[in-house]
Formats: sequence, structure tokens, C-alpha cells
Amino acid sequence: MSKDYRGDVSPGECWSALAETPDALLVDVRTTAEWAYVGLPMLSSLGKAPLLVEWQSFPSMAVDPAFAEKLGDQVAKAGGTPSSPIFFLCRSGVRSIAGAVALTDHGYENCFNVLGGFEGPPDAEGHRGRKAGWKAEGLPWAQN
Repeated sequence: MSKDYRGDVSPGECWSALAETPDALLVDVRTTAEWAYVGLPMLSSLGKAPLLVEWQSFPSMAVDPAFAEKLGDQVAKAGGTPSSPIFFLCRSGVRSIAGAVALTDHGYENCFNVLGGFEGPPDAEGHRGRKAGWKAEGLPWAQN
């Protein structure tokens, strides 16, 4: 039976929680290709790093059936617990909801979706990262 995740937050609210709450974590559920070619949120100024666990694997885009178990292991290694605030990020905020629900179903109490994701929806010219999301809010990120 699926439980609801805790709720949605803006990228700025996520950043504030990461800065103010020692055990708060950011999970990026995009694909390896997206991390490599689009960029990653940078949390080094907070003494943290995002947890990188694909919800769907590129190129098949099949959902990883072991997602919650893999992420649970990473949360524990990062010092998190089932009551830690855990924020989920994807490209535009859809896969991250699925990830938040999956980890909530796995016994984690405080899973949040980051609205707009990393890049947000495309603008009138078809470009992402300008209207909403992590990049549009001017939060730290880097591209390889």
C-alpha cells in the first residue's frame, strides 16, 4: 500500500533545510547521463553532497526495482535515518515524486519533492533551467 510522501518544497526551501538541518539530505534521482551532461547540484558549501540514485536507468528507462534498498543504504552511509528530512530532485519534478513515495513506503517519514526539479519546464524557446527549478533559482550547480 502506497503512502503519501511528506509534501512539495521550493528549491530555496530545500536549500534552507539542507543548510539548517545536519541530517537533511538531497537525493538526485535523474540518470547517469543527466548527471554527466546536464550538471549536478553542488552542496559543498554546506559540507554535503547529493546522493545519486537513478529512479530509472538510461537508456531503457526501466524503473529500478531495488531503488529504495539502494537509497536506504546511501542514506545510512551519509548519516541519515528514517526520520531525516530527505529531499528528492529530478529534471522537472515528476520522477522525484515517485522516488519520495518509494522511500516513504520503505519506512522513511520525511520525504519531500523539490518543485521544478533541477531544470524545470521548458520555456517558449524549448530551453530548460530558466523558468523554475534549482538552476533557475540560482542555487549552486556544476556541469562537467
